Order: sequence, then C-alpha cells, then structure tokens
Amino acid sequence: MGRTRTKAKKSVSAVTNSSQPSSSSAAPAISALLDKAQELIVQCDFPLARKFIDRALVRSDGSVSEKNQAKEMMGVVLLETGEVDEARELFLSLLPPHPTAPTPPPPSAHLYLAQLSADPYTALKHYQAAIDILQTQLKGKAPLPAQGDEHDEGEDEARSNIVRAYVGMVEVWMDPEYDLCFDPAASSTCDSLLANALQIDPHNLEALQCLASVRLSQEKTEEALTALLTFPPSSPDAPPARNQALVAALPLSVRLARAKLLLECGAYHDALDVLENVLASDDSSVEGWYLMGWGWWLVAERQKEGGEVEGSEGLTWEDIARDSRDCLETCQMLHKSQSDPDTPILEHVQELLGTLDALGITPSPIQDDEEGDGDGWEDASDDEDVEMS
Repeated sequence: MGRTRTKAKKSVSAVTNSSQPSSSSAAPAISALLDKAQELIVQCDFPLARKFIDRALVRSDGSVSEKNQAKEMMGVVLLETGEVDEARELFLSLLPPHPTAPTPPPPSAHLYLAQLSADPYTALKHYQAAIDILQTQLKGKAPLPAQGDEHDEGEDEARSNIVRAYVGMVEVWMDPEYDLCFDPAASSTCDSLLANALQIDPHNLEALQCLASVRLSQEKTEEALTALLTFPPSSPDAPPARNQALVAALPLSVRLARAKLLLECGAYHDALDVLENVLASDDSSVEGWYLMGWGWWLVAERQKEGGEVEGSEGLTWEDIARDSRDCLETCQMLHKSQSDPDTPILEHVQELLGTLDALGITPSPIQDDEEGDGDGWEDASDDEDVEMS
C-alpha cells in the first residue's frame, strides 16, 4: 500500500546528506523544522512537509517531546499520502507498551487509531482512552482569571477533541456495518454519549448534528429538528443575517450534511436556504445540486397535497417540480462529467427524473438573459421567493 522500507531509508539518507554541507552554519532548530512542516501540512504540501519532518527525526539533539511530535506529524503525512499501514505503526509507537512511548501518550494517537480500526471494540477503546487523557489534562489546568474575550486555546482544543471522540463513539455504535447497531443498548448508549458531549459544549455543531441523526433513527423528528436549530446559538437581539453568516462560514461538507438532515426533518425552507449558499460558493457540487433537486421535489409534493412551504407562495406544484427537474438534471450532468463515484446519488436522481417524466414535468425552457422575465420561481428572485432557493 505504501512505500517499501528500502525507499524510506533512501529518503532519510537523502535528507541527511543534504544537511551535512551546512555544518559550518547553525542548523535550524527542530522546533522551526516542525513549525514549517505544520505550515506545509496545512497547505497540503505533504511531500515537502515529509522532508522537514525527516530532518527533525534524524537529528540527535531534539527533545523527547519534539521527537514524538515529529512522529505524530509524520503519521498524519503518511495518512494523507495513502500509506495507512505505515501511519498505523507510527501511531502505535506513541502508545504503551512500545518502549519509546511517552507518558502520558498523546491523545491524538488514540483518535487516529480509532478511525483506522476495523474492529469496533478496538475503536471504542481508543476513543475512550483519548477522552480519559484529555479529561485528565483539563483537570490539571488551573482556572484562568477573567480575561474578557480571551480564551485558553489549548483548553478549547482539548474540549473539542473530547466532543469529537464522543461523536466518533456514537458513529461506531450507529454504523450498520457493525453488529453494535443491533444491540438493544445501542440507543441508550448513544444518548448517554451525546449527553456527555453536549455537557462539555452545548452548542457544538458536530455533536448537535450527530444528535439529530440519532433522533431521526429513533423516529423523533421534532427532537432532531430542535437539535439542528440549536446551532447557531441565538440571542434576542441577534439579526437573522448573523445566523446565516455563521452557517455560511461552515465547511462545505458540514453545510451539506446539515441541509440533508433538515430535509429529513421536513424543514424544507431552512434546508434550501443552506443549499442556496452552498451552490453560491461551489456551483459544481454534485451533492449540492442533488439535495437542492430533492428539496424542491419534496416541496412540490407537499404543495401538490395541499400543504404550503414558506417562500413558495404563488407557485404551483408544477412550477416547483420543474425547478426540481432542472436541479436534478444539472446534478446528473455534473455526476457524469466529474466521474463522481457516488452511485446511490445518481440512482436516486434517475428515479426522481423518471417520476417527473411520468407526471409530465418537462425542463424549464432555455431563455436568453436579454429576453426579460420568464416563467418559474426565478421570476420572483427579487421578492420573497429568493428565501426558498
């Protein structure tokens, strides 16, 4: 899967030789090498980051802490370059009973190994070990004096990692590939784990979306929607635009997951509002167009049955269904052009398009921008209907 040991030795040897001629000048501090490697990892320049980490690892003057940090960073680089087995071995070298493992071991090593574990029980043990280490670290920190808006970044990161570990445990319990999801205790265990996570951070988005997913699996739709709407935290004097900006600033994958959960909760207006921002930032998103098309399809169904959705006033169900078709056809085109591997999305898109064909819903007519206003929801894009898109 990854590079052979022989090649690894060659790469280290090359880095070592390149550093020898500079003996006449002061060698850079190991901390500087690691800072540069971290910067390159953030920039996704993993080959160059690996060279800096190699330089730190072959040095004999580094502290134990710096060596362990370098190993951890190398594990991340190996993961990103697809050398999973090598990365696993590196992370295991940071844990007891390995003779050079630090005490206590870095919780991140447990978190990475949990994600790499094929066995659910092993994954759960790693997550719990990470939580125990992080909680011990938090208990050992003295409370900080009031400092206005200033925070202890290390404490915030520890809390975030604890929440992430609890969410990871819930995902293991819910994974249909494992037998754990059929355990009678699965539902109550997930509730307990999420309660622990939200006790640490009541507004943590990852935990709230995980809670919504669990509540949907328990057929508690209203509680799922309540969990989703807990983020962003609102205040009586906060303008709606502030909340929209907070959601729009989230990573694309998080916004797509949020929109999907909102659709499953029946909150079509909120979901379509999120998806409009998604497609405004990336109009080549296959999943974005799929969810937008599915969302309009669900709105059309509700309208056809006599219901209403906020923002769809004045539109017939046929108008909305045509919007759905336009989005789904765009999704189908992008899926093909990008060779997207997500087959279930394509299958659902084709199923919905087949139903729209049977209903006699044709694509919107292609119009030039100079022709003025045409038919469809875009006519009212300057009015209230923009809230739906």
